[in-house]
Amino acid sequence: MGICGYFVAPWKCLVVIGVRLLFLVPAGVPARSGDSFSKDNITVRQGDSAVLKCTVDSKVSRVAWLNRTTILYAGADKWSLDPRVVRMDNTPVTEYSIKIQNVNVHDEGPYVCSILTSNKPKSSKVHLIVQGTALLLLSDSVRFTWFTCGL
Repeated sequence: MGICGYFVAPWKCLVVIGVRLLFLVPAGVPARSGDSFSKDNITVRQGDSAVLKCTVDSKVSRVAWLNRTTILYAGADKWSLDPRVVRMDNTPVTEYSIKIQNVNVHDEGPYVCSILTSNKPKSSKVHLIVQGTALLLLSDSVRFTWFTCGL
């Protein structure tokens, strides 16, 4: 399977490749140690909101948030189709943050803020941890009925 998969429209493949080149962050290649900020863990409970923060400065020419190989935001443009993912507008100029509302266990994993400055590309990595909820049933007795489907 190629870089974009079998069932993706060719123009989407070109867009993904173009954005990866634009941000100089090739898929599957980790940033060099000097280009990466520390990796933080953010832990939230299932159903809560998670805010992922990225600190930028005035020398930044482009910035984007990615989840694995999916672009969530590139600058002010939303690329994610998920309505739960929004960009935080009321933040300081030096912050580029996104919010994931009503998080679930499928949102867990690595997120990368990719920053292109005049000097070199940098990235800020965050690992989102989602704590699930346990269901506890308290009862004196439970009755199960099993069916064999005619067997």
